[in-house]
Amino acid sequence: MHSYQFLDDIAVADLAFKAEGDSVEELFRAATEALLETLADPSTVAVTWERRIEHVCGALDELLFEWLSDLVYWKDAAGVVFHEADLSVVQKGTTWTLAAVVRGAPVDQTTQILHNDVKGVTKHLYEVKQQGMRWYAQVVVDV
Repeated sequence: MHSYQFLDDIAVADLAFKAEGDSVEELFRAATEALLETLADPSTVAVTWERRIEHVCGALDELLFEWLSDLVYWKDAAGVVFHEADLSVVQKGTTWTLAAVVRGAPVDQTTQILHNDVKGVTKHLYEVKQQGMRWYAQVVVDV
């Protein structure tokens, strides 16, 4: 199980969200869904574009930061917004690996409900932590 919520009182000129999950993978799913929703309503985005993405990092917080930043990169580089992202996160020794397939479509104001043009993921108040059996992240994006 995972969830996310947008935080109104964290950053004035930016947008912030908190994500949580029962596992690292669920945390990544929640943060991914929050970012996709920040860009556009995923239910209004068709699936005509697909990209496979893999990241390997020594630190979990770096992995999440790189993954979310990559989504923003592809939004700009390919001019797309996203419908969904299937992902897995695996730890082997001291290394974390994320493998994902992200799907979406080119931006189309006539068929999609667009929300924010995210410019980047910031390190401002950025945090990934485990408390008990749950994982939490706080993310601020520049809009």
